[in-house]
Amino acid sequence: MPSIDAPLTRRVMLGGTAAAAGALALGPAAAHAGGGRPGHPPTYVDATVHDPDVVRTGGRYYVFGSHAAAASTEDLFAWDQIAYDGVTPENPLFDDVTVELAEVLEWARTTTLWAPDVSRLPDGRFYYYYCACEGTSPRSGLGVAVADEVTGPYRDLGIILRSGQDDGTSEEPGEAYDPWVHPNVIDADVFADDDGTWWMVYGSFSGGILLLELDPATAKPVPGQGYGRHLMGGNHARIEGPAIMYHPGTRYYYLFVTFGGLDAAGGYNIRVSRARTPEGPWFDISGTDMSTVKADPDLPLFDDVTIAPHGTKIAGNVRFRTPDGAPGTGYVSPGGCSPWYDEESGDAFLAFHTRFPGTGEIHNVRVHRLAMTRSGWPVVLPFRYAGERLGGLGRHDVAGDYEVVTMAKPIGPEIAESRPVTLTRNGRVTGEHTGRWRLTGRSHVVLELDDVTYSGVAATQWDPDLEAWSVTFSAVSDAGTSVWGARR
Repeated sequence: MPSIDAPLTRRVMLGGTAAAAGALALGPAAAHAGGGRPGHPPTYVDATVHDPDVVRTGGRYYVFGSHAAAASTEDLFAWDQIAYDGVTPENPLFDDVTVELAEVLEWARTTTLWAPDVSRLPDGRFYYYYCACEGTSPRSGLGVAVADEVTGPYRDLGIILRSGQDDGTSEEPGEAYDPWVHPNVIDADVFADDDGTWWMVYGSFSGGILLLELDPATAKPVPGQGYGRHLMGGNHARIEGPAIMYHPGTRYYYLFVTFGGLDAAGGYNIRVSRARTPEGPWFDISGTDMSTVKADPDLPLFDDVTIAPHGTKIAGNVRFRTPDGAPGTGYVSPGGCSPWYDEESGDAFLAFHTRFPGTGEIHNVRVHRLAMTRSGWPVVLPFRYAGERLGGLGRHDVAGDYEVVTMAKPIGPEIAESRPVTLTRNGRVTGEHTGRWRLTGRSHVVLELDDVTYSGVAATQWDPDLEAWSVTFSAVSDAGTSVWGARR
């Protein structure tokens, strides 16, 4: 989860953005035209950072990701690439990362690094929680390095957790490492809760997602916790990339994870659960205690079937059609996400990497607005952030012809394609889905599509297929499936 300019007791963003690319001066806290629409179209420049973790300092947002890649932006539109994929002596984040992090690379029997977290702790310095994994097994190391500047150079403070031991030991005293029960120690996310206690949530496949209390004075876990508290997953369930966000408006903590496999055929998708405290229990929208969600050990390894019904799915493989029926904007295997809440503006965001239909393993960073339903569940607005604000819509603004895509729970390579639907002014839904709809307030929408009720939010967004501002909606059902709509 993102960190901010100064130490604080709650892991939220304290400032909006005030600059943009070229002549555009729009950002998360900028002024907007009526209906939530900024006065100008966005100017986008992409960055390539897998598993992006967001940090804000000095008026810029930074993302750090796998393979020691990094990028920055002032406005969340136009990115500058700081470091490309490459754990090499030339990487600018370290004087020589192959020397500085030689211990973890040797332990994990690898030459690369996976998803990091960068956080600014109360001493004002930046801490880079790195991890390395052998790749075909959960032999991994998770450690921390420190720097005075967010872009480094980072100096290693040592490994803090190990997994995949083959000598009869583990981080749990007296226990031999068991990959079905114990975690793969990668994908850290560091945050402070609403009371000022620091935590690290982490994990990938293997024994699941776990939580450790951190000592901010050492930047390492409080001693005596072993691997920590189990939150979800296990038996090699394909659940990874945890990140926790606190939302003061709902007083819930939200645990975002990615289900599935990361490649274009792996069906990566983003799911969320919530709890009143970081220690849980964590529940999805259907009321499932996520600590019970794990793979079936009697099924083949990496069993997705058992876990697929659980977690509130908010983003996955999707593709919209253009007004002339051609393939339009779409995502494949979005995941590795980083959520944050901007306390000044009251806005929430989600950064993630994604692949795209028909382009193989090419991936880029995307930032989308998060919006809260009336019952306090986050939904992801369909298109990348363009400076939009919520609210200002009436029933006449929302009524119209849409392309609508529904995201089901099964995990696989299939892409959910949009279908034409009309939201009529008298509250009917016609077309390839049928039912009713209504707008409550100036942004909340309820849709009944084919006897399934979805609750969510309507907004004015920049539609890349139309190259114009248009109304969209994002909503979620009590079964934890989502629907995105784009007015055409």
